[in-house]
Amino acid sequence: MKPPPFEYFAPTDLTQAIDLLSGSDNARILAGGQSLMAMLNMRYVFPDRIVDLNHISELDFIREHTDAIAIGAMTRQRTLQRSPEIAASLPVIPKALRHVGHFQTRNRGTLGGSLCQLDPSAELPAIAMAYDATVVAAGPQGHRDIPFAQFPVTYMTSALALDEVLIAVRFLPWRGKVGTGFSEFSRRHGDFAVAGAIALLEGSEQSTIRRASLTLFGIAEAPKRARNVEEMLVGHRPTQELIDRASKLCIAHATLEDAFGSAEYRGYVAAAMASIALREAIAELERQ
Repeated sequence: MKPPPFEYFAPTDLTQAIDLLSGSDNARILAGGQSLMAMLNMRYVFPDRIVDLNHISELDFIREHTDAIAIGAMTRQRTLQRSPEIAASLPVIPKALRHVGHFQTRNRGTLGGSLCQLDPSAELPAIAMAYDATVVAAGPQGHRDIPFAQFPVTYMTSALALDEVLIAVRFLPWRGKVGTGFSEFSRRHGDFAVAGAIALLEGSEQSTIRRASLTLFGIAEAPKRARNVEEMLVGHRPTQELIDRASKLCIAHATLEDAFGSAEYRGYVAAAMASIALREAIAELERQ
């Protein structure tokens, strides 16, 4: 199939991009294009204007700060997967990116593109949720920060205004004695995940869990923090019995139903993935 007709613009700075978005009520941003191009060809979207961000070099960066790591929206997924800074401070990212499409798509796909697409099965939005990330948006009124917990509005719809551009994401690394785990199930490698889980655990000197983050994806309209599971884990020693109890609580978080599975099915898959992710995080803790 062929895409519908549209105007194409390739601005070289952020101001130009915002002006182009402001001049249309039906513009779409092109980042990596791994989702948008397919949607255009299948005529799922009908924009009258495409604004290509690939010539705005200021949106491609990884910067370490005292308590956060800022990543530009146009940073390629392959860059994140290979970055030693990311591996040291945000180790879930390279773990997860092995499951994102194939290396050809990761060479083009961007952090900002994945977050704005907000596919329920996507790994990078789930990572942003797990790390309590903050999205930085730029528009005609200037810059604003959006906590990622408030970024998804509904299915594949973000809190960005029509004339705003996602320019960066700030992640909050976990320091100290920390274990991380990632697991997802898909029918074949590179496919969208049926369900997945991300676990972050901080250990105490008493060998108990001091802090926990458990994020489920593929099971609802947006990635979801299992807050009740996190609260149950904190203060306890990590045992198989605790993992089993925690995993069972994940079943009730599933609400998404589609051609690939019912909510009940996705809930049981999410519970299995949570168990695997928690065991991986605990194993990392025990090696420290």
